[in-house]
Amino acid sequence: MNNYFDNTPLIKVIYKWKWHIAIITVAAAICGAVFSGSRFITPLYKSEATIYPTHTESYSDETVTEQMLQIMQSQEIMDSVVEKFNLLKHYKIDKGYKYWKTALIGEYRSNVSISRTPYDAVTVKVYDSDPETACAMIYEIFNQYSRMLKIILTAQRKEQADFFESTLKDNEVFIDSLKNRLAEIGTEYGIVDVTSQSREITRAYLNNGSSKKLDEMKENIGKYGPEVNQINTLMDYAYENYHKTKYDFEREKRYYVNNFSYGNIVSAPFPSDKKAYPIRWVVVALSALCACFISILVVYLIEQKKTVLK
Repeated sequence: MNNYFDNTPLIKVIYKWKWHIAIITVAAAICGAVFSGSRFITPLYKSEATIYPTHTESYSDETVTEQMLQIMQSQEIMDSVVEKFNLLKHYKIDKGYKYWKTALIGEYRSNVSISRTPYDAVTVKVYDSDPETACAMIYEIFNQYSRMLKIILTAQRKEQADFFESTLKDNEVFIDSLKNRLAEIGTEYGIVDVTSQSREITRAYLNNGSSKKLDEMKENIGKYGPEVNQINTLMDYAYENYHKTKYDFEREKRYYVNNFSYGNIVSAPFPSDKKAYPIRWVVVALSALCACFISILVVYLIEQKKTVLK
């Protein structure tokens, strides 16, 4: 067991070849520093924004954040951004290439990241060789999202507003018909307020006794009083429904007429003054470590082969 974990031969090999390993490691580090420079790898700058959805509602079981995520990741928004910033030329993709669309989508998806945060916001990250372009692309994605959502909501809200407007007109016609019937009963039979008029008739009977006019009014109230009460009840309901429908109509109209912003940018993007890719020290460190490991492995195998041959 002790022999199994005995690293003495490996340590001896490393010590024997230490200068070779050191030279290879340093050379790899230098190569990593050189080849990670802007001459060989185009530096990318990151711009980032955090956005909360506002003035909207979801269509199904999805949340408004998931809805924002779906729209921002849509093909239509990607096409708009590609066209505005001429990304086909910017990404140096030849349109004569057979699979240029696939290459363009792949390049866009690798440089544009849209994800949901744990706090129901959406984070948009854009990497680009030009920091100004990276920042501008985020604003364009947000503007296109607002434009698309406005189109969707305008159609939906206008449909709802038209329905409520039609309902309002029907309510107005119904209320006018009730008013006309009350006016007709009041004019023809003198019934305006069943409760108070019944009270006055009862008081008149108790004080003065019966009369032709009182008998006629009593008969009219008995005949048309229930109808008047029913009309008043219907009018109360009709007015309540009218005001509720009017509120709904004005709300829906306000949504599709006004120019709302459908998101709050709580963390605004800005042109970065420091590149985000490649991280040079990481490239140098990985190059050195890989070279060191491989060189140790190679010299160890060489020594093992020599031992076997002996």
